[in-house]
This record gives sequence, C-alpha cells and structure tokens, in this order.
Amino acid sequence: MKSPRRRSREFGLQAIYQWQLAQQSTHELEQQYRLAEGFDKADAELFKILIAGVVQNADTLSVAMSPYLDRAWAEVSPVERAVLLIAGYELSRMPETPYRVIINEAIELAKSFGGTDGHKYVNGVLDKFAAITRADEIAAPPLAKRPTAKRPTAKRR
Repeated sequence: MKSPRRRSREFGLQAIYQWQLAQQSTHELEQQYRLAEGFDKADAELFKILIAGVVQNADTLSVAMSPYLDRAWAEVSPVERAVLLIAGYELSRMPETPYRVIINEAIELAKSFGGTDGHKYVNGVLDKFAAITRADEIAAPPLAKRPTAKRPTAKRR
C-alpha cells in the first residue's frame, strides 16, 4: 500500500514530466491532477509544494546537479530529469525529510516510471548531490548510536 506522500511524489513526477513537455503553469497542473483518479489518497499539500518548488527552482536545481551527471542535462531522459528535480528540490529545500527517504523515494519513482537502469543513474546522481546538500546530516551518527543524556534516577524514600 502506498503512503499519501509516495502518491504525491508520483503525481508530482507526472506533473513535472508534463510541465517539461508543455510548459503549463503550476496552477493548471495542480487543477488537472487534483481531478485525477486516486489523487484523493495523496498528500495534496506536498504535491503542491513539490510542483511549485520544482518549477520555480528548475534552472537552479539543474545547474546544481549538472556536475554529477555524465551527460548534458538536456540529454537526461525527461522522466529521470523529473525525478532528479523533485528529489533535488526535497534535498535542498526540505530538511525535515531525511535524505535517505528522499533518495529511496526517487529510486522507487525511477523504477516505476523510468527506463530499465534509470534508477541506478538517479541513485548515483542523488548520492553525490546529497553529499553536498546534506553533508551535516550524512556525517551525523545514526540515532541508535548517538549518545543519550542519562536521566537522573528518582530517590526512593
């Protein structure tokens, strides 16, 4: 069963793909996808944030990710570009979502919608991009290994 956030990313991917081809406004895309079958099970707010953020920051994101590509941005398939833009936006602008979750979601989107090995390409690019955008988070020890403050024990009377 897909989470509402996963569904939002799926609809977001479709909207960003469509935007790349037709250059529709975010308002038009949002209106169109809100009527799509299954959208009622998606996180509508996340969908709106993703498409608006990606469209508004697409040029900046593509330039920021270009050093990690093995080809020109325009030569990356539109599906992989859409996945990279969404994940790139989340990595750079949504620190509340763990980077591992963002990369995993992007890989799953690429597996579902992209070419045969597109998910491997997306993973490689996002790993390198995350190393820069989320360096502090990556360097932090996992929660299970972080030292915890000991709580004082109550004295019994």
